[in-house]
Amino acid sequence: MVKLRLKRCGRKQRAIYRIVAIDVRSRREGRDLRKVGFYDPIKNQASSNVPAILYFLEKGAQPTETVHDILKKAEIFKELRVNYAK
Repeated sequence: MVKLRLKRCGRKQRAIYRIVAIDVRSRREGRDLRKVGFYDPIKNQASSNVPAILYFLEKGAQPTETVHDILKKAEIFKELRVNYAK
């Protein structure tokens, strides 16, 4: 099963997270399938590759709670509903 979750990078006391599609059994810093965005909690900024995220969500990938909140703020789920309407 594939999940969309955060992968920590950056330096000490200055974490930045990548949003990645990764196998459930992998570690947090394990090998990911694809990088689909990033999140900076200090600046509260997020950037995402919307087509890649929609692809994984349509294939059944489950976002973690934190990633779900980030995607909800970015209104990704509205675009997902539009794609299903086609």
